[in-house]
Amino acid sequence: MVYRNGTYVAFDGQDTTDPTKSDMKYYGLLQKWNQTKGNNLKFSDSHKKTYRVLNTSSRITLQTRLIERLKQSKNMLIIISKETAWDRGMLNFEIEKAIDIYELPLIIAYAGQDSIPNPSQLSGLWPKELATRISSNSAKCIHIPFREKAIMSAISQFSIHSTGQNVLNGPLIVYSDEAYRGWGYK
Repeated sequence: MVYRNGTYVAFDGQDTTDPTKSDMKYYGLLQKWNQTKGNNLKFSDSHKKTYRVLNTSSRITLQTRLIERLKQSKNMLIIISKETAWDRGMLNFEIEKAIDIYELPLIIAYAGQDSIPNPSQLSGLWPKELATRISSNSAKCIHIPFREKAIMSAISQFSIHSTGQNVLNGPLIVYSDEAYRGWGYK
């Protein structure tokens, strides 16, 4: 039996290996935050739990590795930006498996946003499989800005192991103004 304690991070690579030209730059920043000394909230990155996948790897090899990582995950953090594509790359595959097979709660982090009072207003940024599952009410999500305290809070709060008020029960959950004030965002 696999112990599910990792956070699976997903983003659109925009079909490039240059991290400065894709959402991979946000993943790099997330890793930096996770390694910062004095940060009380850390997470276990599911991508570091299996063999690396090379850009030359076949699609089947890539999908196999991604599934191994999803199996070890307690939640999924999806990084969304204005460049996130509707239907490109592996992001839709990852979202589909995370929700349909592994029932992972989703933390949707929007780059360039200070707060998320109404996630439906950002629906034009959602990848196809996320939009479909939000529409069908099968995704369990919290929508947050791509900001350190919000991300670390959501990662520590929402997982497959959560109970009580820490269980996501719908696709359009947001944090309260009080939470934003507590992080110093308002």
